[in-house]
Amino acid sequence: MELKHQIRCPFISHSNMSKKTCSEIIREARQSLRVQSTQRPFTPKESHRQLFGANSVRAGHDNRPSSTFSVCARNFDASNSRPASGNRLPPLNHKPTFPVPSVAETVPKPPLEARRGLAGARVAVLKAGAVPTLQPLQTHTKNDKSRLNSGSDPKPLPARRTTPHRGPVKPGTHRPASDSSKTVQPVGDKTTEQSHHKTGLNDGNSSTEDADALMFKNKVILLLQELESEAAGSSTASLTHLCELCERLHGTLSEARMLGRHCKTRSEILRILFRLIDLRSAQLSLHIAKLCLALSVSGNNLLNICKLIYKISRSESNDILFRHTSIIELLLGVLNTEDVCLSGEALLYCVATFKFLSGNTSVLKVLLDQNFVAVVQTLIYKLCKAEEVNLTTAGHILVQLTATLRNLADHPEARTLFISISILPTLCMVLSLHWDDQDVCTNISRIFSKLSSYSECCLALAQIPESYPTTLEVLSKHPQKQDLVVRLLFTLGNLTAKSSESRQQLYECDGCMDTVIQLYNIYQRRDQLAPQKDPDAPSISLKEADDVLVKLVRLLANMSIHPAVGPLLAANTACIHLLMETLELRSMQESEELLVKVAATINNLSFYLEESSEIRCNHLTTAKLMLKLMLSSSMDATLEATRIFGNLSHHKDVRDFIMQNKVHRFVVTLLDSGSAEMCFSACGVLTNLALDPLNRVRLASEGALAKLVDCLGDFGPCDWQLAGQACRAVWNLTGGGSEELLDTQEREMLLRILTTYLDEGGLEKIEKEVKMEPHSACWELEFLPIAEELMKALQGPDLTAEHTPCF
Repeated sequence: MELKHQIRCPFISHSNMSKKTCSEIIREARQSLRVQSTQRPFTPKESHRQLFGANSVRAGHDNRPSSTFSVCARNFDASNSRPASGNRLPPLNHKPTFPVPSVAETVPKPPLEARRGLAGARVAVLKAGAVPTLQPLQTHTKNDKSRLNSGSDPKPLPARRTTPHRGPVKPGTHRPASDSSKTVQPVGDKTTEQSHHKTGLNDGNSSTEDADALMFKNKVILLLQELESEAAGSSTASLTHLCELCERLHGTLSEARMLGRHCKTRSEILRILFRLIDLRSAQLSLHIAKLCLALSVSGNNLLNICKLIYKISRSESNDILFRHTSIIELLLGVLNTEDVCLSGEALLYCVATFKFLSGNTSVLKVLLDQNFVAVVQTLIYKLCKAEEVNLTTAGHILVQLTATLRNLADHPEARTLFISISILPTLCMVLSLHWDDQDVCTNISRIFSKLSSYSECCLALAQIPESYPTTLEVLSKHPQKQDLVVRLLFTLGNLTAKSSESRQQLYECDGCMDTVIQLYNIYQRRDQLAPQKDPDAPSISLKEADDVLVKLVRLLANMSIHPAVGPLLAANTACIHLLMETLELRSMQESEELLVKVAATINNLSFYLEESSEIRCNHLTTAKLMLKLMLSSSMDATLEATRIFGNLSHHKDVRDFIMQNKVHRFVVTLLDSGSAEMCFSACGVLTNLALDPLNRVRLASEGALAKLVDCLGDFGPCDWQLAGQACRAVWNLTGGGSEELLDTQEREMLLRILTTYLDEGGLEKIEKEVKMEPHSACWELEFLPIAEELMKALQGPDLTAEHTPCF
């Protein structure tokens, strides 16, 4: 009823505008207050795969693990390859047993190179046309006994143990000499003694150990011999054959269930594999690493294997090798089983490998299929909960883990997993525990900025109460870390754009506005405050500062939509002054997006016209600042300025300012823009300007009425809110029909349009022609009341003839 009473008045008076129903306020709020959007901060892909990127704070620090190193055979320790039981391996039945010297005799120690064993004998780097010659694995037959008895030296492999461990000799006792006739047997011969009474096998597992020994003698030893023999070749075909042999060896060991630490011949196999690493073939090295991990290497050997895989993964050309092997599954096993306190460095290089591989779409799919996200979450919990873990190592590993999740965040399947296994609360926990680690925080900020761009992830993140105070704390601790700040502000802007609860929760956090004002000051006056705050901090460019301010101002605009938060922001003196200062300091040529966002924020805040509003107190100053945007070549800036003039033109001095500076001419011209949003805003300004009788004639002389009629005809069926606003502007410009400012042609055209729009049958036909869904509710609320009153006012006693509907 109040709405109809306002329409019957000669014009919509300013006094009546304060008497609005709740539904009217909501509708106006939807028209005036708008969520702001912006582009996600761009992160260029690093040209080189490095353990820590060029922008990492760890660059150049002494505690940073070196990403440049050499992994060769001598780095491996064959003695650490024995099973964890600590028992000595029994002698192999294909090797001779030398006579044991008496106690009095002294056994000379072999030279250092011989004691190093296979892992200590360094082989030259494989070059084109030349492959180092490896010592063949020695086997002995009956013919070897004559050579042994004649004193010949058969030159076995350097570190191969040729005598069994017999334990210490008690004083006063003598060991019997070994009977070589029993221990040396031809390959393939099977005696009862060998089958049932092996030396050193006295426990209840003798049958299993017999089977292992037979498998080693009959199959494994032959493959090892062939590996060594093939390694002496020098062609590419030899490397290919070596890879095939490694695959066959892996299959043989798997078939015989000899993989893992329980394999009794494990050390013998690893000695050969370690030696082949010096051939410097990425494909062969991956096969060797696969075998070593399957044999459960540990300690220094595990570290070197992880380093070897890491070096291979640094080259993108090697990514295809990881798709066709089970190396990923084995590396995930390392992450699952290894102790973070004891094997931290090995885990570091293992996770760094996944970071590189996750940049490849094909390999990333393999990671997701292997349940990689769940493994990462478990490892993160271990790192955060383990009390004895080295904090530096934990930080290094978390950098790699978060960087990997950052790469996964772009994949749809990964985003679904992030939600289903609740990885987002885990990352919030890491952010709260490692807020002082800039690299970790930056990676998490990149994850959040990516995920919050998707509705389902944004909703999941918004439902984590700890996300708001934690994010504000990180922002307050690292205010000058531009790449971190810009992404966290972008994330908060996304949360507040989609959720009304997020706007209130964020604002109610302790120190929210203090942090926002602090950041606004730093990036508004970047040249003055940055050197004083931190002399070593890198200088912030104008583009970087504007990027932060765009995200920050957008956050303010989104928060202001909340009915409880908006008035408080409008009353915040520091906030409003900073926004106006931005309009004064920045130019449209350099900071167009920033100025548009500032204008949009001021427009949202200008909706709240309480007495405490700073914009209400400074409405004329604000209107003057809008001239810069109104006269610019940017249509977005002009649109925001027009919207602000529509809100501020409720004030008489603002209307006088607009007419004195001939801004009304620009407003009338905007009716020809072809943009529904622009026409709607222009209609709002004209509606308020026509409140003053002296302005109506000037507006009519600028062709405002004719353009409003054209605008009504062009946009009516598509936008009933715009059609209703245009009718309000015509009503005020004509004084409710009492002033003859419309010529006969314009009046007839307006009546035909209104007659057509008010006819429900004709309306259905129009909507069908323009392929628009019926908007009966909007038509009934926004257009029908004012259109009926305007039509009655325009129809005089001499205008009773029936008009033909037209469009």
